[in-house]
Amino acid sequence: MSEAEDRDRGEDRDHRDESRGPDGGRDRGGAESRPAPDATEPGEGSAKPQSDEARSAFSPPSGVAPATGRPNRAEAEDDPQVTSEFALPEGFVPPEPPDTDTSATTTSAFSLPHTYDARNAPSAFTPAEGVPVLRLTKEAPWQDRMRTMLRMPVAERPTPEAAQKHDAEEGPAVPRVLDLTLRIGELLLAGGEGAEDVEAAMFAVSRSYGLDRVEPNVTFTLLNISYQPSLVEDPVTAARTVRRRGTDYTRLSAVFQLVDDLTSPHTDVSLEEAYRRLAEIRRNRHPYPGWALTAANGLLAGSASVLVGGGVAVFFCAAVGAMLGDRLAWLASGRGLPEFYQFLVAATPPAAIGVALNLAHSDLRASAVITGGLFALLPGRALVAGVQDGLTGYYITAAARLLEVLYFFVGIVIGVLVVLYAGVQLHASLDPDVAVNAVNKPVAQLLASIALSLAFAVLLQQERSTVLPVALNGGVAWLIYGSMHFTGEISPVAATAVAAGLVGLFGQLLSRYQFASSLPYVTAAIGPLLPGSATYYGLLGIAQNDLNDGLLSLSRAVATALAIAIGVNLGSEISRLFLRVPGTIARKGAKRTRGF
Repeated sequence: MSEAEDRDRGEDRDHRDESRGPDGGRDRGGAESRPAPDATEPGEGSAKPQSDEARSAFSPPSGVAPATGRPNRAEAEDDPQVTSEFALPEGFVPPEPPDTDTSATTTSAFSLPHTYDARNAPSAFTPAEGVPVLRLTKEAPWQDRMRTMLRMPVAERPTPEAAQKHDAEEGPAVPRVLDLTLRIGELLLAGGEGAEDVEAAMFAVSRSYGLDRVEPNVTFTLLNISYQPSLVEDPVTAARTVRRRGTDYTRLSAVFQLVDDLTSPHTDVSLEEAYRRLAEIRRNRHPYPGWALTAANGLLAGSASVLVGGGVAVFFCAAVGAMLGDRLAWLASGRGLPEFYQFLVAATPPAAIGVALNLAHSDLRASAVITGGLFALLPGRALVAGVQDGLTGYYITAAARLLEVLYFFVGIVIGVLVVLYAGVQLHASLDPDVAVNAVNKPVAQLLASIALSLAFAVLLQQERSTVLPVALNGGVAWLIYGSMHFTGEISPVAATAVAAGLVGLFGQLLSRYQFASSLPYVTAAIGPLLPGSATYYGLLGIAQNDLNDGLLSLSRAVATALAIAIGVNLGSEISRLFLRVPGTIARKGAKRTRGF
Protein backbone atom coordinates (compact mmCIF):
# COMPACT_ATOMS: atom_id res chain seq x y z
CA MET A 1 0.00 0.00 0.00
CA SER A 2 1.37 3.50 -0.86
CA GLU A 3 2.18 6.13 1.74
CA ALA A 4 -0.61 8.38 0.49
CA GLU A 5 -3.17 5.67 0.97
CA ASP A 6 -1.82 4.91 4.48
CA ARG A 7 -2.07 8.59 5.41
CA ASP A 8 -5.66 8.86 4.09
CA ARG A 9 -6.65 5.72 5.94
CA GLY A 10 -5.19 7.01 9.22
CA GLU A 11 -6.94 10.35 8.89
CA ASP A 12 -10.22 8.59 8.24
CA ARG A 13 -9.74 6.46 11.39
CA ASP A 14 -8.93 9.53 13.46
CA HIS A 15 -12.07 11.18 12.16
CA ARG A 16 -14.11 8.20 13.34
CA ASP A 17 -12.42 8.24 16.75
CA GLU A 18 -13.40 11.88 17.20
CA SER A 19 -17.04 11.04 16.36
CA ARG A 20 -17.28 8.48 19.20
CA GLY A 21 -19.14 9.37 22.38
CA PRO A 22 -17.66 9.44 25.87
CA ASP A 23 -18.62 5.78 26.42
CA GLY A 24 -16.71 4.58 23.36
CA GLY A 25 -19.87 4.19 21.31
CA ARG A 26 -20.42 5.53 17.84
CA ASP A 27 -22.16 8.85 17.47
CA ARG A 28 -24.92 8.52 14.88
CA GLY A 29 -24.52 12.02 13.56
CA GLY A 30 -20.80 11.66 13.06
CA ALA A 31 -21.21 8.36 11.31
CA GLU A 32 -23.74 9.74 8.90
CA SER A 33 -21.53 12.69 8.00
CA ARG A 34 -18.73 10.37 6.84
CA PRO A 35 -18.65 9.72 3.07
CA ALA A 36 -18.95 6.19 1.79
CA PRO A 37 -15.70 4.52 0.74
CA ASP A 38 -15.08 4.12 -2.95
CA ALA A 39 -18.26 6.05 -3.75
CA THR A 40 -18.50 7.89 -7.02
CA GLU A 41 -17.76 11.58 -6.78
CA PRO A 42 -20.55 13.97 -7.79
CA GLY A 43 -20.43 14.85 -11.37
CA GLU A 44 -18.96 11.63 -12.64
CA GLY A 45 -20.87 9.76 -15.29
CA SER A 46 -20.89 6.27 -13.81
CA ALA A 47 -20.12 4.56 -10.53
CA LYS A 48 -16.84 2.77 -10.02
CA PRO A 49 -17.33 -0.89 -9.03
CA GLN A 50 -16.10 -1.76 -5.58
CA SER A 51 -13.42 -4.36 -5.01
CA ASP A 52 -14.18 -7.64 -3.26
CA GLU A 53 -12.40 -6.51 -0.09
CA ALA A 54 -14.27 -3.21 0.05
CA ARG A 55 -17.81 -4.56 -0.43
CA SER A 56 -20.09 -3.98 2.54
CA ALA A 57 -22.53 -6.66 3.72
CA PHE A 58 -25.45 -4.40 2.84
CA SER A 59 -23.85 -2.14 0.27
CA PRO A 60 -25.88 -1.56 -2.89
CA PRO A 61 -24.97 -3.34 -6.11
CA SER A 62 -22.56 -1.74 -8.50
CA GLY A 63 -23.97 1.14 -10.41
CA VAL A 64 -25.94 2.62 -7.47
CA ALA A 65 -24.71 5.55 -5.40
CA PRO A 66 -25.69 5.11 -1.74
CA ALA A 67 -27.60 7.89 -0.10
CA THR A 68 -25.60 7.73 3.14
CA GLY A 69 -22.24 6.34 4.14
CA ARG A 70 -22.02 2.90 5.72
CA PRO A 71 -18.88 1.19 7.05
CA ASN A 72 -17.76 -1.61 4.81
CA ARG A 73 -16.54 -5.02 5.86
CA ALA A 74 -12.88 -4.11 5.58
CA GLU A 75 -13.36 -1.30 8.06
CA ALA A 76 -15.34 -3.52 10.41
CA GLU A 77 -12.46 -6.00 10.45
CA ASP A 78 -9.97 -3.26 11.33
CA ASP A 79 -12.18 -1.77 14.03
CA PRO A 80 -14.70 -4.19 15.59
CA GLN A 81 -16.40 -1.33 17.40
CA VAL A 82 -17.67 0.00 14.13
CA THR A 83 -20.99 -1.66 13.26
CA SER A 84 -23.62 -0.90 10.68
CA GLU A 85 -27.21 -0.07 11.50
CA PHE A 86 -28.24 -3.14 9.52
CA ALA A 87 -25.32 -5.38 10.49
CA LEU A 88 -25.88 -9.09 11.11
CA PRO A 89 -24.70 -10.91 14.27
CA GLU A 90 -21.01 -11.46 14.83
CA GLY A 91 -19.53 -14.30 12.82
CA PHE A 92 -22.16 -14.29 10.06
CA VAL A 93 -20.77 -13.78 6.57
CA PRO A 94 -23.46 -13.39 3.90
CA PRO A 95 -22.80 -14.87 0.46
CA GLU A 96 -20.98 -12.72 -2.04
CA PRO A 97 -23.12 -11.44 -4.90
CA PRO A 98 -22.11 -12.80 -8.29
CA ASP A 99 -20.29 -10.68 -10.79
CA THR A 100 -22.85 -8.74 -12.73
CA ASP A 101 -22.72 -6.10 -15.36
CA THR A 102 -22.45 -2.55 -14.04
CA SER A 103 -25.32 -1.56 -16.29
CA ALA A 104 -27.74 -3.85 -14.46
CA THR A 105 -31.05 -2.56 -13.14
CA THR A 106 -30.48 -0.23 -10.19
CA THR A 107 -32.05 -0.80 -6.80
CA SER A 108 -32.57 1.17 -3.63
CA ALA A 109 -29.60 1.99 -1.42
CA PHE A 110 -31.16 -0.05 1.34
CA SER A 111 -31.97 -3.15 -0.72
CA LEU A 112 -30.29 -6.45 0.00
CA PRO A 113 -28.15 -8.29 -2.55
CA HIS A 114 -30.37 -10.47 -4.67
CA THR A 115 -28.52 -13.60 -3.58
CA TYR A 116 -29.29 -12.97 0.08
CA ASP A 117 -32.07 -15.20 1.46
CA ALA A 118 -33.46 -13.59 4.61
CA ARG A 119 -35.56 -16.65 5.44
CA ASN A 120 -32.41 -18.74 5.90
CA ALA A 121 -30.39 -16.15 7.77
CA PRO A 122 -29.60 -17.15 11.39
CA SER A 123 -30.35 -13.68 12.73
CA ALA A 124 -33.17 -11.73 14.29
CA PHE A 125 -33.72 -9.84 11.06
CA THR A 126 -37.37 -9.94 9.92
CA PRO A 127 -37.88 -9.68 6.16
CA ALA A 128 -40.11 -6.98 4.78
CA GLU A 129 -42.76 -9.47 3.66
CA GLY A 130 -42.95 -11.01 7.12
CA VAL A 131 -42.16 -14.46 8.39
CA PRO A 132 -44.06 -17.13 6.40
CA VAL A 133 -46.43 -19.25 8.48
CA LEU A 134 -46.40 -22.98 7.91
CA ARG A 135 -49.94 -24.26 7.36
CA LEU A 136 -50.92 -27.89 6.97
CA THR A 137 -54.44 -27.07 5.75
CA LYS A 138 -56.23 -24.30 3.92
CA GLU A 139 -57.70 -21.30 5.68
CA ALA A 140 -61.11 -22.94 6.11
CA PRO A 141 -63.29 -25.39 4.20
CA TRP A 142 -66.08 -23.71 2.31
CA GLN A 143 -68.63 -25.70 4.36
CA ASP A 144 -67.43 -24.04 7.57
CA ARG A 145 -67.44 -20.58 6.02
CA MET A 146 -70.91 -20.84 4.50
CA ARG A 147 -72.83 -22.60 7.29
CA THR A 148 -72.40 -19.53 9.49
CA MET A 149 -73.74 -17.09 6.93
CA LEU A 150 -76.71 -19.34 6.14
CA ARG A 151 -77.98 -18.71 9.68
CA MET A 152 -77.55 -14.95 9.35
CA PRO A 153 -80.16 -12.53 7.94
CA VAL A 154 -79.42 -11.16 4.49
CA ALA A 155 -78.79 -7.63 5.79
CA GLU A 156 -76.16 -8.85 8.29
CA ARG A 157 -74.12 -10.94 5.89
CA PRO A 158 -70.71 -9.54 4.93
CA THR A 159 -70.36 -8.23 1.42
CA PRO A 160 -68.62 -10.86 -0.69
CA GLU A 161 -65.57 -10.31 -2.79
CA ALA A 162 -65.99 -12.30 -5.97
CA ALA A 163 -63.46 -15.12 -6.04
CA GLN A 164 -63.83 -15.56 -9.80
CA LYS A 165 -62.95 -13.02 -12.45
CA HIS A 166 -65.33 -11.97 -15.20
CA ASP A 167 -64.67 -10.91 -18.75
CA ALA A 168 -67.36 -8.25 -18.73
CA GLU A 169 -67.09 -5.24 -16.44
CA GLU A 170 -70.71 -5.47 -15.34
CA GLY A 171 -70.18 -8.99 -14.00
CA PRO A 172 -71.60 -12.37 -14.99
CA ALA A 173 -75.13 -12.96 -16.19
CA VAL A 174 -77.29 -13.56 -13.11
CA PRO A 175 -79.52 -16.24 -14.72
CA ARG A 176 -76.49 -18.28 -15.75
CA VAL A 177 -74.97 -18.11 -12.27
CA LEU A 178 -78.27 -19.22 -10.72
CA ASP A 179 -78.58 -22.05 -13.24
CA LEU A 180 -75.05 -23.27 -12.47
CA THR A 181 -75.84 -23.09 -8.76
CA LEU A 182 -79.00 -25.17 -9.15
CA ARG A 183 -77.26 -27.79 -11.25
CA ILE A 184 -74.53 -28.24 -8.63
CA GLY A 185 -77.14 -28.45 -5.88
CA GLU A 186 -79.08 -31.03 -7.87
CA LEU A 187 -76.07 -33.36 -8.12
CA LEU A 188 -75.37 -33.05 -4.41
CA LEU A 189 -78.95 -33.68 -3.34
CA ALA A 190 -79.36 -36.59 -5.75
CA GLY A 191 -76.17 -38.12 -4.35
CA GLY A 192 -77.59 -38.22 -0.82
CA GLU A 193 -75.99 -35.11 0.66
CA GLY A 194 -77.75 -33.43 3.59
CA ALA A 195 -79.95 -30.40 2.96
CA GLU A 196 -77.73 -28.09 4.99
CA ASP A 197 -74.62 -28.97 2.99
CA VAL A 198 -76.54 -28.58 -0.28
CA GLU A 199 -77.69 -25.10 0.71
CA ALA A 200 -74.15 -24.23 1.82
CA ALA A 201 -72.78 -25.32 -1.57
CA MET A 202 -75.39 -23.30 -3.46
CA PHE A 203 -74.67 -20.27 -1.31
CA ALA A 204 -70.91 -20.66 -1.85
CA VAL A 205 -71.20 -20.89 -5.65
CA SER A 206 -73.39 -17.79 -5.92
CA ARG A 207 -71.14 -15.74 -3.63
CA SER A 208 -68.04 -16.77 -5.57
CA TYR A 209 -69.48 -14.89 -8.57
CA GLY A 210 -70.43 -11.83 -6.52
CA LEU A 211 -74.12 -12.53 -5.82
CA ASP A 212 -74.51 -11.83 -2.12
CA ARG A 213 -78.24 -11.33 -1.61
CA VAL A 214 -79.26 -14.89 -2.42
CA GLU A 215 -81.58 -17.26 -0.57
CA PRO A 216 -81.27 -20.97 -1.45
CA ASN A 217 -84.02 -23.34 -0.39
CA VAL A 218 -83.79 -27.15 -0.52
CA THR A 219 -86.51 -29.74 -0.10
CA PHE A 220 -86.44 -33.43 -0.90
CA THR A 221 -87.14 -33.09 -4.63
CA LEU A 222 -87.09 -29.33 -5.29
CA LEU A 223 -84.37 -26.68 -5.21
CA ASN A 224 -85.07 -22.94 -5.30
CA ILE A 225 -82.80 -19.93 -5.28
CA SER A 226 -83.73 -16.26 -5.27
CA TYR A 227 -81.47 -13.27 -5.88
CA GLN A 228 -82.44 -9.67 -5.19
CA PRO A 229 -79.84 -7.11 -6.30
CA SER A 230 -81.22 -4.41 -4.01
CA LEU A 231 -84.30 -3.52 -2.00
CA VAL A 232 -85.78 -1.52 -4.89
CA GLU A 233 -85.15 -4.07 -7.66
CA ASP A 234 -87.19 -7.12 -8.60
CA PRO A 235 -85.80 -10.47 -7.46
CA VAL A 236 -84.68 -13.17 -9.87
CA THR A 237 -85.87 -16.67 -8.92
CA ALA A 238 -85.02 -20.05 -10.41
CA ALA A 239 -85.96 -23.62 -9.50
CA ARG A 240 -84.92 -27.15 -10.42
CA THR A 241 -86.47 -30.53 -9.67
CA VAL A 242 -84.50 -33.64 -8.71
CA ARG A 243 -86.15 -36.39 -10.73
CA ARG A 244 -83.59 -39.16 -10.46
CA ARG A 245 -81.35 -40.22 -7.61
CA GLY A 246 -78.21 -42.27 -7.82
CA THR A 247 -75.52 -43.52 -5.48
CA ASP A 248 -72.16 -42.43 -6.83
CA TYR A 249 -69.82 -40.94 -4.25
CA THR A 250 -67.09 -40.46 -6.87
CA ARG A 251 -69.32 -37.95 -8.62
CA LEU A 252 -70.15 -36.41 -5.24
CA SER A 253 -66.45 -35.90 -4.47
CA ALA A 254 -65.90 -34.31 -7.89
CA VAL A 255 -68.71 -31.82 -7.27
CA PHE A 256 -67.21 -30.94 -3.87
CA GLN A 257 -63.87 -30.31 -5.56
CA LEU A 258 -65.53 -28.05 -8.11
CA VAL A 259 -67.21 -26.01 -5.38
CA ASP A 260 -63.90 -25.76 -3.53
CA ASP A 261 -62.18 -24.43 -6.66
CA LEU A 262 -64.97 -21.93 -7.27
CA THR A 263 -64.79 -20.54 -3.74
CA SER A 264 -60.99 -20.36 -3.62
CA PRO A 265 -59.45 -16.96 -4.39
CA HIS A 266 -56.33 -18.70 -5.73
CA THR A 267 -58.09 -20.34 -8.67
CA ASP A 268 -59.86 -18.59 -11.53
CA VAL A 269 -62.77 -20.64 -12.90
CA SER A 270 -64.96 -18.87 -15.41
CA LEU A 271 -68.60 -19.73 -15.95
CA GLU A 272 -67.78 -21.55 -19.17
CA GLU A 273 -65.08 -23.58 -17.43
CA ALA A 274 -67.43 -24.40 -14.57
CA TYR A 275 -70.12 -25.61 -17.00
CA ARG A 276 -67.54 -27.70 -18.85
CA ARG A 277 -66.33 -29.38 -15.65
CA LEU A 278 -69.90 -29.99 -14.54
CA ALA A 279 -70.68 -31.67 -17.86
CA GLU A 280 -67.61 -33.89 -17.47
CA ILE A 281 -68.77 -34.89 -13.98
CA ARG A 282 -72.16 -35.90 -15.36
CA ARG A 283 -70.62 -37.91 -18.20
CA ASN A 284 -68.10 -39.73 -16.02
CA ARG A 285 -68.56 -43.48 -15.93
CA HIS A 286 -68.90 -45.28 -12.64
CA PRO A 287 -65.53 -46.46 -11.25
CA TYR A 288 -66.70 -50.07 -10.88
CA PRO A 289 -68.41 -52.30 -13.48
CA GLY A 290 -71.69 -54.10 -12.88
CA TRP A 291 -70.12 -57.47 -12.10
CA ALA A 292 -67.95 -55.83 -9.41
CA LEU A 293 -71.06 -54.38 -7.77
CA THR A 294 -72.75 -57.77 -7.76
CA ALA A 295 -69.65 -59.39 -6.24
CA ALA A 296 -69.48 -56.63 -3.62
CA ASN A 297 -73.11 -57.30 -2.74
CA GLY A 298 -72.26 -60.94 -2.16
CA LEU A 299 -69.19 -60.06 -0.07
CA LEU A 300 -71.28 -57.72 2.06
CA ALA A 301 -73.93 -60.36 2.76
CA GLY A 302 -71.35 -63.06 3.45
CA SER A 303 -69.41 -60.85 5.85
CA ALA A 304 -72.62 -59.92 7.65
CA SER A 305 -73.45 -63.61 8.10
CA VAL A 306 -70.07 -64.10 9.80
CA LEU A 307 -70.85 -61.23 12.17
CA VAL A 308 -73.90 -63.11 13.48
CA GLY A 309 -72.10 -66.44 13.88
CA GLY A 310 -71.93 -68.04 10.45
CA GLY A 311 -69.06 -70.09 9.12
CA VAL A 312 -67.47 -70.51 5.71
CA ALA A 313 -70.39 -72.45 4.23
CA VAL A 314 -72.87 -69.91 5.56
CA PHE A 315 -70.71 -67.15 4.06
CA PHE A 316 -71.02 -68.62 0.56
CA CYS A 317 -74.75 -69.33 0.92
CA ALA A 318 -75.45 -65.77 2.02
CA ALA A 319 -73.25 -64.40 -0.78
CA VAL A 320 -75.09 -66.44 -3.43
CA GLY A 321 -78.48 -65.31 -2.12
CA ALA A 322 -77.47 -61.65 -2.12
CA MET A 323 -76.06 -61.81 -5.64
CA LEU A 324 -79.26 -63.44 -6.93
CA GLY A 325 -81.30 -60.73 -5.23
CA ASP A 326 -79.11 -58.04 -6.78
CA ARG A 327 -79.61 -59.44 -10.27
CA LEU A 328 -83.38 -59.60 -9.73
CA ALA A 329 -83.38 -55.99 -8.56
CA TRP A 330 -81.46 -54.95 -11.70
CA LEU A 331 -83.99 -56.80 -13.81
CA ALA A 332 -86.89 -55.04 -12.08
CA SER A 333 -85.14 -51.70 -12.52
CA GLY A 334 -84.68 -52.35 -16.23
CA ARG A 335 -88.41 -52.99 -16.52
CA GLY A 336 -89.13 -49.60 -14.96
CA LEU A 337 -90.53 -50.87 -11.64
CA PRO A 338 -90.30 -48.49 -8.64
CA GLU A 339 -87.68 -49.02 -5.97
CA PHE A 340 -90.28 -50.46 -3.59
CA TYR A 341 -90.63 -53.54 -5.80
CA GLN A 342 -86.89 -53.71 -6.39
CA PHE A 343 -86.31 -54.07 -2.64
CA LEU A 344 -89.13 -56.61 -2.41
CA VAL A 345 -87.70 -58.95 -5.04
CA ALA A 346 -84.13 -58.51 -3.77
CA ALA A 347 -85.13 -59.72 -0.28
CA THR A 348 -86.62 -63.02 -1.42
CA PRO A 349 -83.55 -65.08 -2.56
CA PRO A 350 -81.60 -64.92 0.76
CA ALA A 351 -84.74 -65.80 2.71
CA ALA A 352 -85.54 -68.64 0.31
CA ILE A 353 -82.02 -70.11 0.65
CA GLY A 354 -82.26 -69.93 4.45
CA VAL A 355 -85.61 -71.70 4.50
CA ALA A 356 -84.35 -74.32 2.04
CA LEU A 357 -81.36 -75.08 4.29
CA ASN A 358 -83.70 -75.54 7.24
CA LEU A 359 -86.06 -77.81 5.34
CA ALA A 360 -83.07 -79.89 4.24
CA HIS A 361 -82.15 -80.36 7.93
CA SER A 362 -78.73 -78.87 7.36
CA ASP A 363 -76.44 -78.02 10.25
CA LEU A 364 -75.86 -74.54 8.78
CA ARG A 365 -77.41 -71.57 10.54
CA ALA A 366 -80.31 -70.52 8.33
CA SER A 367 -80.85 -67.39 10.41
CA ALA A 368 -77.32 -66.19 9.58
CA VAL A 369 -77.99 -66.58 5.85
CA ILE A 370 -81.20 -64.54 6.02
CA THR A 371 -79.64 -61.90 8.26
CA GLY A 372 -76.72 -61.49 5.86
CA GLY A 373 -79.12 -60.83 3.01
CA LEU A 374 -80.92 -58.20 5.07
CA PHE A 375 -77.66 -56.35 5.79
CA ALA A 376 -77.20 -55.80 2.07
CA LEU A 377 -80.66 -54.21 1.74
CA LEU A 378 -81.18 -52.03 4.82
CA PRO A 379 -81.20 -48.35 3.72
CA GLY A 380 -78.68 -47.03 6.21
CA ARG A 381 -77.57 -44.19 3.93
CA ALA A 382 -81.05 -42.68 3.59
CA LEU A 383 -81.71 -43.17 7.31
CA VAL A 384 -78.59 -41.23 8.37
CA ALA A 385 -79.34 -38.41 5.92
CA GLY A 386 -82.96 -38.18 7.09
CA VAL A 387 -82.10 -37.99 10.77
CA GLN A 388 -79.33 -35.47 10.05
CA ASP A 389 -81.76 -33.19 8.21
CA GLY A 390 -84.19 -33.39 11.12
CA LEU A 391 -81.51 -32.55 13.68
CA THR A 392 -80.33 -29.54 11.67
CA GLY A 393 -83.84 -28.08 11.31
CA TYR A 394 -84.81 -29.19 7.78
CA TYR A 395 -87.97 -30.97 8.84
CA ILE A 396 -89.70 -31.19 5.46
CA THR A 397 -86.71 -32.85 3.84
CA ALA A 398 -86.18 -35.05 6.91
CA ALA A 399 -89.81 -36.22 6.84
CA ALA A 400 -89.55 -37.05 3.14
CA ARG A 401 -86.31 -39.00 3.60
CA LEU A 402 -87.66 -40.97 6.55
CA LEU A 403 -90.83 -41.75 4.60
CA GLU A 404 -88.62 -43.07 1.80
CA VAL A 405 -86.80 -45.27 4.33
CA LEU A 406 -90.14 -46.53 5.60
CA TYR A 407 -91.24 -47.55 2.12
CA PHE A 408 -87.98 -49.37 1.47
CA PHE A 409 -88.23 -51.14 4.80
CA VAL A 410 -91.82 -52.21 4.13
CA GLY A 411 -90.72 -53.65 0.78
CA ILE A 412 -88.00 -55.68 2.53
CA VAL A 413 -90.47 -56.83 5.18
CA ILE A 414 -93.00 -58.02 2.62
CA GLY A 415 -90.37 -59.90 0.61
CA VAL A 416 -88.96 -61.71 3.66
CA LEU A 417 -92.34 -62.30 5.31
CA VAL A 418 -93.75 -64.01 2.22
CA VAL A 419 -90.86 -66.49 2.18
CA LEU A 420 -90.90 -67.03 5.97
CA TYR A 421 -94.64 -67.60 5.99
CA ALA A 422 -94.25 -70.18 3.22
CA GLY A 423 -91.51 -71.87 5.25
CA VAL A 424 -93.70 -71.98 8.37
CA GLN A 425 -96.47 -73.58 6.34
CA LEU A 426 -93.95 -76.18 5.17
CA HIS A 427 -93.05 -76.87 8.83
CA ALA A 428 -89.63 -75.27 8.75
CA SER A 429 -88.22 -75.21 12.28
CA LEU A 430 -87.03 -71.61 12.41
CA ASP A 431 -86.20 -70.80 16.04
CA PRO A 432 -86.38 -67.14 17.14
CA ASP A 433 -84.73 -68.01 20.49
CA VAL A 434 -81.37 -68.22 18.72
CA ALA A 435 -81.26 -64.42 18.83
CA VAL A 436 -80.74 -64.54 22.60
CA ASN A 437 -77.47 -66.47 22.23
CA ALA A 438 -75.03 -63.80 21.06
CA VAL A 439 -71.99 -65.09 19.19
CA ASN A 440 -68.60 -63.73 20.21
CA LYS A 441 -65.76 -64.50 17.77
CA PRO A 442 -63.56 -61.39 18.04
CA VAL A 443 -60.97 -62.01 15.32
CA ALA A 444 -63.35 -63.40 12.71
CA GLN A 445 -65.95 -60.72 13.39
CA LEU A 446 -63.37 -57.93 13.20
CA LEU A 447 -62.13 -59.14 9.81
CA ALA A 448 -65.71 -59.58 8.64
CA SER A 449 -66.58 -56.02 9.65
CA ILE A 450 -63.64 -54.65 7.65
CA ALA A 451 -64.66 -56.71 4.61
CA LEU A 452 -68.28 -55.59 5.01
CA SER A 453 -67.31 -51.90 5.06
CA LEU A 454 -65.05 -52.40 2.04
CA ALA A 455 -67.85 -54.04 0.05
CA PHE A 456 -70.26 -51.30 1.11
CA ALA A 457 -67.80 -48.66 -0.14
CA VAL A 458 -67.66 -50.35 -3.54
CA LEU A 459 -71.46 -50.46 -3.72
CA LEU A 460 -71.53 -46.72 -3.03
CA GLN A 461 -69.17 -46.13 -5.99
CA GLN A 462 -66.55 -44.46 -3.84
CA GLU A 463 -63.14 -43.40 -5.07
CA ARG A 464 -60.53 -46.10 -4.75
CA SER A 465 -58.39 -43.90 -2.50
CA THR A 466 -61.17 -43.79 0.13
CA VAL A 467 -62.01 -47.49 0.23
CA LEU A 468 -59.23 -48.53 2.62
CA PRO A 469 -59.75 -45.69 5.17
CA VAL A 470 -63.49 -46.32 5.35
CA ALA A 471 -62.90 -50.07 5.74
CA LEU A 472 -60.61 -49.44 8.69
CA ASN A 473 -63.16 -47.02 10.12
CA GLY A 474 -65.78 -49.76 9.97
CA GLY A 475 -63.41 -52.14 11.76
CA VAL A 476 -62.91 -49.58 14.53
CA ALA A 477 -66.68 -49.18 14.84
CA TRP A 478 -67.18 -52.91 15.34
CA LEU A 479 -64.24 -53.09 17.77
CA ILE A 480 -65.82 -50.42 19.96
CA TYR A 481 -69.24 -52.07 19.75
CA GLY A 482 -67.88 -55.53 20.57
CA SER A 483 -65.81 -54.24 23.47
CA MET A 484 -68.78 -52.48 25.03
CA HIS A 485 -71.46 -55.10 24.31
CA PHE A 486 -69.70 -58.45 24.62
CA THR A 487 -66.96 -57.56 27.12
CA GLY A 488 -68.58 -54.75 29.09
CA GLU A 489 -72.11 -56.23 28.84
CA ILE A 490 -73.56 -52.83 27.93
CA SER A 491 -76.86 -52.46 26.10
CA PRO A 492 -76.45 -53.03 22.34
CA VAL A 493 -78.31 -49.79 21.59
CA ALA A 494 -75.94 -47.74 23.77
CA ALA A 495 -72.89 -49.52 22.36
CA THR A 496 -74.13 -48.85 18.84
CA ALA A 497 -74.62 -45.15 19.59
CA VAL A 498 -71.07 -44.76 20.92
CA ALA A 499 -69.55 -46.67 17.99
CA ALA A 500 -71.58 -44.62 15.50
CA GLY A 501 -70.45 -41.42 17.23
CA LEU A 502 -66.81 -42.38 16.70
CA VAL A 503 -67.59 -43.20 13.07
CA GLY A 504 -69.07 -39.73 12.61
CA LEU A 505 -66.12 -38.10 14.38
CA PHE A 506 -63.45 -39.92 12.38
CA GLY A 507 -65.39 -39.44 9.15
CA GLN A 508 -65.68 -35.71 9.74
CA LEU A 509 -61.97 -35.45 10.52
CA LEU A 510 -61.05 -37.30 7.34
CA SER A 511 -63.39 -35.17 5.26
CA ARG A 512 -61.99 -31.94 6.73
CA TYR A 513 -58.47 -33.12 5.95
CA GLN A 514 -59.45 -33.89 2.35
CA PHE A 515 -61.89 -30.92 2.02
CA ALA A 516 -64.51 -33.33 0.73
CA SER A 517 -67.91 -34.66 1.75
CA SER A 518 -68.09 -36.73 4.92
CA LEU A 519 -70.56 -39.23 3.42
CA PRO A 520 -67.89 -41.41 1.73
CA TYR A 521 -66.10 -41.79 5.07
CA VAL A 522 -69.22 -42.41 7.19
CA THR A 523 -71.90 -44.30 5.28
CA ALA A 524 -69.94 -47.48 4.53
CA ALA A 525 -68.38 -47.53 8.01
CA ILE A 526 -71.76 -47.88 9.73
CA GLY A 527 -72.50 -51.07 7.78
CA PRO A 528 -71.40 -53.47 10.55
CA LEU A 529 -73.71 -51.68 13.01
CA LEU A 530 -76.94 -52.05 11.02
CA PRO A 531 -79.71 -53.97 12.86
CA GLY A 532 -80.04 -56.88 10.44
CA SER A 533 -80.38 -59.56 13.12
CA ALA A 534 -83.05 -57.71 15.10
CA THR A 535 -85.00 -57.08 11.90
CA TYR A 536 -84.96 -60.74 10.91
CA TYR A 537 -86.11 -62.04 14.29
CA GLY A 538 -88.87 -59.44 14.42
CA LEU A 539 -90.16 -60.57 11.04
CA LEU A 540 -89.88 -64.20 12.08
CA GLY A 541 -91.97 -63.55 15.18
CA ILE A 542 -94.67 -61.91 13.10
CA ALA A 543 -94.65 -64.83 10.62
CA GLN A 544 -95.11 -67.28 13.52
CA ASN A 545 -98.04 -65.24 14.95
CA ASP A 546 -95.96 -64.14 17.94
CA LEU A 547 -96.73 -60.46 17.59
CA ASN A 548 -95.43 -59.38 20.99
CA ASP A 549 -91.92 -60.73 20.49
CA GLY A 550 -91.93 -59.74 16.85
CA LEU A 551 -92.88 -56.13 17.49
CA LEU A 552 -90.46 -55.96 20.41
CA SER A 553 -87.60 -57.09 18.19
CA LEU A 554 -88.61 -54.66 15.44
CA SER A 555 -88.74 -51.81 17.96
CA ARG A 556 -85.20 -52.78 19.02
CA ALA A 557 -84.15 -52.61 15.38
CA VAL A 558 -85.69 -49.14 15.02
CA ALA A 559 -83.96 -47.95 18.21
CA THR A 560 -80.63 -49.25 16.93
CA ALA A 561 -81.12 -47.51 13.60
CA LEU A 562 -81.90 -44.20 15.31
CA ALA A 563 -78.88 -44.67 17.58
CA ILE A 564 -76.70 -45.05 14.48
CA ALA A 565 -78.08 -41.92 12.83
CA ILE A 566 -77.94 -39.76 15.96
CA GLY A 567 -74.48 -41.05 16.88
CA VAL A 568 -73.10 -40.21 13.44
CA ASN A 569 -74.55 -36.71 13.58
CA LEU A 570 -73.33 -36.15 17.14
CA GLY A 571 -69.80 -37.19 16.20
CA SER A 572 -69.82 -34.71 13.33
CA GLU A 573 -71.07 -31.90 15.55
CA ILE A 574 -68.42 -32.65 18.18
CA SER A 575 -65.70 -32.32 15.57
CA ARG A 576 -67.11 -28.96 14.45
CA LEU A 577 -67.39 -27.83 18.07
CA PHE A 578 -63.79 -28.43 19.10
CA LEU A 579 -61.93 -28.17 15.80
CA ARG A 580 -62.69 -24.61 14.85
CA VAL A 581 -60.72 -23.17 11.98
CA PRO A 582 -58.99 -19.83 12.76
CA GLY A 583 -60.76 -16.86 11.25
CA THR A 584 -64.22 -18.42 11.12
CA ILE A 585 -67.24 -17.97 13.33
CA ALA A 586 -68.97 -20.93 14.89
CA ARG A 587 -72.20 -21.93 13.19
CA LYS A 588 -75.24 -20.54 14.99
CA GLY A 589 -77.94 -22.96 15.94
CA ALA A 590 -81.54 -22.28 15.02
CA LYS A 591 -83.40 -20.63 17.90
CA ARG A 592 -86.58 -22.42 18.94
CA THR A 593 -89.36 -21.54 21.32
CA ARG A 594 -89.62 -23.33 24.64
CA GLY A 595 -93.27 -24.21 24.98
CA PHE A 596 -94.71 -20.88 23.91
